Amino acid sequence: MPLWVQRASNIFFIARLHAQSSYHPSISHGPQPVWFTKIVCLLCFHHSQNLDLLFSSDYFRQHLDPHIAFTVIHHINNNLNNPGLAFRFFQCTRISLNLVHCIGSFNLLLRSLCQMGFHDNAALVFKYMKADGFVLENSILESVVLGLANAGKFEFAKEILMHQAELGREEGSVVRPFVYNSLLSLLMKRRGVDEAVDFFKDYVLRSERLFPDTCSFNTVIRGLCRVGGVDKAFEFFNDMGSFGCFPDIVTYNTLINGLCAVGQVDRAQGLLRNLELQDGLPPDVVTYTSVISGYCKLGRMDEAINMMDEMITYGINPNLVTFNTLINGFGKTRDMFSAIKMYGRMCAVGYHPDVVTFTSLIDGYCRTGELDQGLKLWDEMNSRHLSPNLYTFSVLINALSKENRLNEARELLRQLKLRDDIVPQPFVYNPVLDGFCKAGNLNEANVIAAEMESKGCCHDKITFTILILGHCMKGRMFEATAIFDKMLSLGCVPDDITVSCLTSCLLKAGMAKESYKVRLASSKDLKTDLSSSKQSVPFKTSLDIPVAV
Repeated sequence: MPLWVQRASNIFFIARLHAQSSYHPSISHGPQPVWFTKIVCLLCFHHSQNLDLLFSSDYFRQHLDPHIAFTVIHHINNNLNNPGLAFRFFQCTRISLNLVHCIGSFNLLLRSLCQMGFHDNAALVFKYMKADGFVLENSILESVVLGLANAGKFEFAKEILMHQAELGREEGSVVRPFVYNSLLSLLMKRRGVDEAVDFFKDYVLRSERLFPDTCSFNTVIRGLCRVGGVDKAFEFFNDMGSFGCFPDIVTYNTLINGLCAVGQVDRAQGLLRNLELQDGLPPDVVTYTSVISGYCKLGRMDEAINMMDEMITYGINPNLVTFNTLINGFGKTRDMFSAIKMYGRMCAVGYHPDVVTFTSLIDGYCRTGELDQGLKLWDEMNSRHLSPNLYTFSVLINALSKENRLNEARELLRQLKLRDDIVPQPFVYNPVLDGFCKAGNLNEANVIAAEMESKGCCHDKITFTILILGHCMKGRMFEATAIFDKMLSLGCVPDDITVSCLTSCLLKAGMAKESYKVRLASSKDLKTDLSSSKQSVPFKTSLDIPVAV
């Protein structure tokens, strides 16, 4: 045995004697003086690369118990802030001394290792915990499972959750629905609705240890409705009763909003009509606003107004979202008289217009050709210290570009460039690019294209098409082919119009070889993208102002 190991054993022996002399019978977990623990931690710290040798003697095998080990792990992890060393101590004593650690060590290590991102080490600790038949405390379980899910380690999180579900009830520790409901939400955000629904069906509903609640079903129904899977959402809605769950107003509001999103407004209204009769749940402002929004999207403004009058009759006051929805609906149908009237009604009941209100009104005036009136509202909004959002910029830039007021549109782009709180999108820049290209001002168009990239706004298919066609019109064929090559290199597949125009211009310029290369390169990309490509549409911007419901 190396000399330093023998000395360590002697120090530990002396410490053990002192610990036994200070033993108090009221302490059920054995003697653990602070200085005694620090000696062991000090040995671990100074000989961290030789822990196997340090704990190889029979003396340590006989005298290092799970409670002392837990105190050491706690000190190394919390006081020395070294979860890696705590794990190595845990693993060494487990392997070299066959020490069965207490549940406190597992709780502490799993939480700290997951927080530090040492997921491989955490997986090994969990493997030992399973072998010893332990389950985590619920507070630790929630931290570990959600921490793993946030780190993208969903399979590991599911494994821990199901182990807890299988053994937790035997230990009197039932998994709270909050844990798997939160995991469901994270799965939907990170992996998509399909995987979250599969987890809910395969793990939660089929488990005899996990018991979904109404929130569980609401999470799944909301996810399905967001991707248009309303019929599938109704299947889960109909199954709620068999699991002892009952729909609440959130369930109904989610389904009604989902139906309206896919244009089934009449079906949504029918669900609203039966809501109070069937389940004794009175509809609220969200319920009515969802149906109003559905009618507005279809342009059925008379029915939208009737729904608003009905909700007021039942004592439900419309909120700002309700008014914004109706103002936006009237603007989309170019009925600015009714939009302004609704705006006045909104102000009369004490609501102050927000950026959505102004954007809806500006959009309406732009649709009716009253652009100057929209610009007046832009100035009024700024005078009220309301910051325009991305859609406000887009509405005005698109309208100014259509009227060939490119310098004014360009000025708005300069203002947008100064805004760090807005992430620009190609549909904001494309109208101005198109205008300058058609006007033959390619230098300014190239400057705008460079500004897009500097703001982290990637060119889309329409951007590339505008630039290619603009350079072709001016006879700048080398620049056009360079833009085309860049388009392909970024995985953006051109449509037939772009390819036809570019190849035709190349042929007219006497560049038959380059034309052939373009045709060949585009044909390969079109074949590989055939299943996912969308039909090309003429350039235009048609915005739906987002109104939260």
